[in-house]
Amino acid sequence: MAKKIVVIGSGAAGMTAASSAREANEDAEIVVFTEEEHVSYSPCAIPFVLEGKIKDFDSIIMHTPEWYRKERSIEVRTRTKVTGVDVDKKTIALADGTSAPYDSLVLATGGTVFVPPIEGADLPGVHKVRFIKDGMDIQKAMASARHVVVAGAGVIGLEVAVALRHAGLEVTVVEMFPQVIPRICDADMAKEVQSYCESLGIKFVMGAPLQAIQGEGRVQKVVAGGKEHPADLVVMATGVRANLELPNQMGLEIGGLGAVRVSPTLQPYRKGRLMRDVFLAGDLVMCESAAAPGPTMSQLGGTGVRMGRVAGINAAGGYATFPAVVSPWVSQIGDVQIAGTGLSCGLADYYGMSVVEGRSTGTTRARYYPGGKKLIVKLLADRSTHRIVGGQILAGEEATGRINWISAAILNGATVEDFVTSYENAYCPPTSMVKDVVNRAAEDLLSKF
Repeated sequence: MAKKIVVIGSGAAGMTAASSAREANEDAEIVVFTEEEHVSYSPCAIPFVLEGKIKDFDSIIMHTPEWYRKERSIEVRTRTKVTGVDVDKKTIALADGTSAPYDSLVLATGGTVFVPPIEGADLPGVHKVRFIKDGMDIQKAMASARHVVVAGAGVIGLEVAVALRHAGLEVTVVEMFPQVIPRICDADMAKEVQSYCESLGIKFVMGAPLQAIQGEGRVQKVVAGGKEHPADLVVMATGVRANLELPNQMGLEIGGLGAVRVSPTLQPYRKGRLMRDVFLAGDLVMCESAAAPGPTMSQLGGTGVRMGRVAGINAAGGYATFPAVVSPWVSQIGDVQIAGTGLSCGLADYYGMSVVEGRSTGTTRARYYPGGKKLIVKLLADRSTHRIVGGQILAGEEATGRINWISAAILNGATVEDFVTSYENAYCPPTSMVKDVVNRAAEDLLSKF
């Protein structure tokens, strides 16, 4: 009898799990259940559709349920809510009162946008930015809006703010922390990003949590920092928390970071015991940091895909494990790229690690080659071991390759000395300086020891 594999969730983790399970088991019956209408798309692309850099939302949908049925023999049931899981009977309960059996179950229900419990959070004109439908709703609201407040100055919030500003709207960003991109970016690098956004005409209210959203029948203003700010449209980019509705119902162990604790095979624990035939992937999972001993969250598309592969292989009867992560990230905010990997100074302090900083400024191309753009590189190393544990880059171009280079060094346990003496860089005048700014930052870091 064919193995019945059920996947709950149709994001990057869920659809990768389904496809990986199919590759590992040709005969399995694979069904994906999702509350969404659209599957297999990139939420990270939503701000760029709003800005007009991508022509429409259809362009960011990679595959349809029909494609999965024809090409992968995977059934995708959209607009179908799973309300519960019976781990003893190995069945899932659906909102329509029916149930479905499974031999292996993959939970990939992702995360939910945290909306602060404030007055007016449910007013018409207040939108989250998480799913493709959210993007479509924001796009419609833009047509009649003039003043926008974006709540949250993380990378998604800033990308949305820039998109709406380029669309001609007056944009104010409200952030409860004193800097943009808090936690994962250091204050000196964040200041550069904020200054750029301000040069576009975006206003910032920093160190001020959103206090209230007010309006008669629909949003008209927000209160933050003790002042009122006009708003026809409010976009909540206030962070994502693990969706624990089903894990809590199943009695899975939740870790200290508010996500499900899993083994390297991505199996959860229940009452201290590893659960058989249940696997997790994506934003609801707590994983291990490769930069510092201890748990971390890695709610990134790339992490979701890698987790989905492991969960799918294991659900199909194979064996794979998920390693510790450094969580490299990159964001295109207007004409500026900001990227990071491993630990920031704030995260290093959270892990109880004393770090030394190195920094260098240069250009993305040889100084004599036209078109070079400003490039700032910052590296962090553990003071006691000299091991590189973090890096951040601000650039006009080519940040991704450089941050991946630093990520590889962290994953390999490279020290500052290792990097300076052994980590080579490819050179060509249109792509880098002969001694790249990353190398120069490493030399600056070494000089601090």
